[in-house]
Amino acid sequence: MTVRNDGVTKKDLQGIKEEIVQQFHIISEDIISQVKQVAEGVSNVNEKLDRTHQELKKELQENRQEVLTAIKLSYAE
Repeated sequence: MTVRNDGVTKKDLQGIKEEIVQQFHIISEDIISQVKQVAEGVSNVNEKLDRTHQELKKELQENRQEVLTAIKLSYAE
């Protein structure tokens, strides 16, 4: 059966199928590109969070040391 009742041939259907597949590939490439951008953004935020964590940890250790020093001096008097 090469011709349907509404005049659409197998060739027409094949053309439609190829167009749909082509559009799918274009859309999927765009989605992949967007996912890569999101992944890069997450990586950047993760690096920034790690740096901030290290800075806060260092600051906390410095403050802790200052407090311990102050306590030792107060007991030494």
